[in-house]
Amino acid sequence: MPRISYLSSFIFLVIALTLSIAIGSVFIPLNDLWNVLHGKGSAVMQSIIWDIRMPRTVLVLLTGAALSISGASYQGLFRNPLADPFLIGVASGAGLGAVIALSIKWQYSFWGLIAVPLSAFGMALITVVIVYFMARIGQTVPTTNLILAGVAVSSFATSLTSFLMLRSSDELRRALGWMMGGSIQNGWQSVFAIFPFLIIGTTILLLSGHALNLLQFGDDQAQQLGLNVSRARALILIAASLVTATAVSFSGIIGFIGLVVPHLMRLWFGADYRNLLPLSLINGGTALLLADILSRVVLAPQEIPVGIITALAGAPFFLWVLRRSKNQGFW
Repeated sequence: MPRISYLSSFIFLVIALTLSIAIGSVFIPLNDLWNVLHGKGSAVMQSIIWDIRMPRTVLVLLTGAALSISGASYQGLFRNPLADPFLIGVASGAGLGAVIALSIKWQYSFWGLIAVPLSAFGMALITVVIVYFMARIGQTVPTTNLILAGVAVSSFATSLTSFLMLRSSDELRRALGWMMGGSIQNGWQSVFAIFPFLIIGTTILLLSGHALNLLQFGDDQAQQLGLNVSRARALILIAASLVTATAVSFSGIIGFIGLVVPHLMRLWFGADYRNLLPLSLINGGTALLLADILSRVVLAPQEIPVGIITALAGAPFFLWVLRRSKNQGFW
């Protein structure tokens, strides 16, 4: 069963990657795409694929994978099917940082171009630290305290974001685009910037599958089975928040990927986190690639922010999960 799960996931990923590179304002036939990937084809086609389509596709893939694996980790950590990467205010903090940067008229330079993602990343991490220490009691971080602290900090950050957007009317359209997940950065610079952080965070999460399995039995029993619960919780929380903050910083706020994909993987392939985490990683990238393709073709040549596509698909799914968890319990 695991082999079939991984094989089917990789097949769908390859299909999504191919479609993402081929579909755009200029459709690229598969034979032309094959030639370019083998070093042939015209200079114009080479530039379209390697300088425009490929970096965007890779960044969308990394963003979807990051949001999905962090969502699976949060759901296991909190033992809650409705948990997602935005539960503890990471997205709101990143949104505040982005709008702060957008409200400043930066010069067209290297630092001006990356000011928004850097500011978003910094504020997201600050938000995580504040929420974590607000919720901490002694050496433990109770789940209820963490969620309540996240809601409070998220509301505060959202209020500040709204205030700044009203004050900075010239950048309002750009800020709204970022908040709706419509700021997928182009160019290999963003890919190179996001990659090291995601490697560190996702590696830690992928190695935490056994710990998450033990946490499903409750803290006391996990402790009896030899797990250092406080250390495991802190490590998973920090890694998942790092991954989420990095993805949001470079791609804008994209909701529901971290809720829908892990939940579907659990329903289809089981709740063993040693398989659930890597499957969520692979299929999260596939899901966001498909959503990005839809965002390009629904109102072509106009492009819809990908966050709108994921929200339209994810909101009904969220309501279904909520009803299901109320009627029969999830765990």
